[in-house]
Amino acid sequence: MLDWLNALLGDHRPRLEGREVYLRPPRLADYPAWARVRARSKAFLEPWEPTWSEDDLTRSAFRRRLAAYARELETGEAFPFFVFRRRDDALIGGVRLFNVRHGVAQTGVVGYWIGEPYARQGHMLDAVQAVIGFGFGPLGLHRLEAACMPHNTPSASLLAKCGFQEEGYATAYLKINGEWRDHRLFGIVAPVQRGSG
Repeated sequence: MLDWLNALLGDHRPRLEGREVYLRPPRLADYPAWARVRARSKAFLEPWEPTWSEDDLTRSAFRRRLAAYARELETGEAFPFFVFRRRDDALIGGVRLFNVRHGVAQTGVVGYWIGEPYARQGHMLDAVQAVIGFGFGPLGLHRLEAACMPHNTPSASLLAKCGFQEEGYATAYLKINGEWRDHRLFGIVAPVQRGSG
């Protein structure tokens, strides 16, 4: 593991605290809850995500997902989190900080999903704010980016509430649900710290 990442994480992976949610990296034991919320929310999520594989909700596919997450964590390229509602520990969604770059860029990209029963209740706002704090705090990033499709008004509103500014429009930016889709691009820069210049 990279020295800086080992120093940051120690022997355990980070747990992030929001007001009404907490976030932690996925575990194999999360599979039943994850599969339930994803299956229940399939029609709600599919329009906004890459095409689901035929075995997407199987335990073996979940194991492959966890292996990919572990590789990303090992290199410090991405930090995946599942989001849990604090009052009942329900797994309600996920946030991933990925494409993390250091050096002169000091940046990362935020992506997220939430189960349909938990949408538009402020949970994802809470979760994304916690990830922003993690990115600008312990990770020491300077800038975070995010994107959403033009007609995804709830996602654009969430990003604005978190302090992201709309910065542009990318044609055929990501392949979503089998088609190349345009996206609105957003960014947020870490607050200027005293003594920096």
